[in-house]
Amino acid sequence: MPLFSTPTQFAVLALLFIAGWLFGLASHPGGRKWKTRYLAERDAHVLARKDRDGRITASDARVAELERENARLVKAQPVVAPVTTTAAPIATRTVGDRVATRRSYAAGERRSWFDFNR
Repeated sequence: MPLFSTPTQFAVLALLFIAGWLFGLASHPGGRKWKTRYLAERDAHVLARKDRDGRITASDARVAELERENARLVKAQPVVAPVTTTAAPIATRTVGDRVATRRSYAAGERRSWFDFNR
């Protein structure tokens, strides 16, 4: 059997709904709590925007400084380091009609597989 089946029961249900709604409006604090929360959120948003704008201007200043440094380095004379060779000489030997090459190491120096773990 359904809970509400007669028109009278539906009318009582609607009356209870409206009475609950009116009771809720009467017991409402008047929006004071929501207004204070809104104002606090608005102030926090303003501070966050000012902070973000401050960071943007600081980053823009850093970008301008780096661009000036880059322009100065482009105009500067290049610094040439002396060329040094650190590679061991390569020994060659003829095997048949091909030339076989292998790296020669100092006497007593032992190398591992693929020259790892030096």
